[in-house]
Amino acid sequence: MNLILMMLGRITGTALNLALASGALLLVAACGGGGGGGSDPAPPVDTKAATVEEAMADGVRDGLDGIFVYIDPGMAAPRQLADGVQDRSIQQAANPDALFKIASISKMFIAAAATQMTADGTLTLNDSLTDWLPDLAPRIENADAITVRLLLLHRSGVPDFDSQAGFSWNNAHTDIDETLAYALDLPADFAPGLQYEYSNTNYLLLGKIMDAALGYSHRQYIQNHILTPLEMTDTYALLSEVNPDILAKGYWDNVPTAGRDYVIPGGSMISTTRDVAVFIRALAEGSLLTPAARSHYQSLFSGFGHSGWLPGYQSRANYYADIDTVLIQYVNTTGGSSEAVAGRVHSEILGILRENP
Repeated sequence: MNLILMMLGRITGTALNLALASGALLLVAACGGGGGGGSDPAPPVDTKAATVEEAMADGVRDGLDGIFVYIDPGMAAPRQLADGVQDRSIQQAANPDALFKIASISKMFIAAAATQMTADGTLTLNDSLTDWLPDLAPRIENADAITVRLLLLHRSGVPDFDSQAGFSWNNAHTDIDETLAYALDLPADFAPGLQYEYSNTNYLLLGKIMDAALGYSHRQYIQNHILTPLEMTDTYALLSEVNPDILAKGYWDNVPTAGRDYVIPGGSMISTTRDVAVFIRALAEGSLLTPAARSHYQSLFSGFGHSGWLPGYQSRANYYADIDTVLIQYVNTTGGSSEAVAGRVHSEILGILRENP
C-alpha cells in the first residue's frame, strides 16, 4: 500500500470523516494501489477557483489529462461538465458522457445489494464465511467469526490481497480465485471486529458469498435490483461488456491503462458520472432500497459515498446532506502529483457549491 490519498484504506476528500465503529461511512478509497515508477512532477499550484469550471481548468493545467464532473443539487437542474482530454493519442476532448472505470465505487453497489439480500432473508449480517464458503474457510484465519457485517465494514482482519508479495496492479487480474489466492493461508491482520483496516479481499469474499447465497452471480442481482430499476443503461459490471471507443483512456505515470481488465468484485464496474449520480441520489433519498434494507444499510454506514482508484483512473462519488447535493468527479490520470491535484479540485468544487448552494 504505497499510493497516498486515493490508495486502499486511506480517507480522502473534504468532509469524508470515516466513523470506524459500526456506523462507518462507506467512503474509503479504491480498488487499486501502487505508486508506479514515474518521476514526481512539481507539486500543484495553490489556487482558489471562483467557479467549478475554473477549478476543473486549473486541474488540467496542473497535469490532469481529463476531469469529468456531475453535480446534482437536488431541487435545481443537474450540471454535467468535462475538461481536458480523454484520449491523448487523438487529442479527443473529454466527453461528459464518457464511460469510466469507477474502481471501488463498485463496493457501494455490493453493499446496497448485500443489505437488500439481508432484508429479503437471503443472507443475514451475522452469517459467517464458514457458513457460505466452507471450502475456503480452512484457508482464512477466524473464518467462523468473520461475518457479512464485518466484511462490509472492513473489520474482518482478512489481509488485503494487493499488499502481498507478487501482486501488482501493472498486470490485469481476470481470475477472481487467482487474485484471492494472494490473501489465503496468511495470519489474520487482527481478530475479527477488533479494528478497522481497508481490505479489497473483504468485498471479493462478499461477492463470492452473495453468489453462493443467490445461486447465481451477484452481478446479475445488481443488474436486476439496482441498474434496471434506476434505468442506469450506461453502467456495466465488467470491462468486457463495454465499447472501448467510448471509454475514457486512463494514464498511470504516462502509461496507457485502459485495456487492463480487472474483474475483481468491488472494483470492476464501468459507468458514467450521470449514472453514478442517479445511484447515489436514489440511495440517499431512500427510493432504491426497501425500508428494511435501508434500515440495515443505515445501521452499517453513516453516509453515502466512496472513492476509487485503479491505474489511470481516480473517482469520487458523494452525497453532501448539508447542501442536498450529489457530487461525482472522475479523473483519468494517476501517479505523480495527480492524486493531490484531483483532491484539491474536489475540495474547491465542494467549497464553491457550499458557498453558492
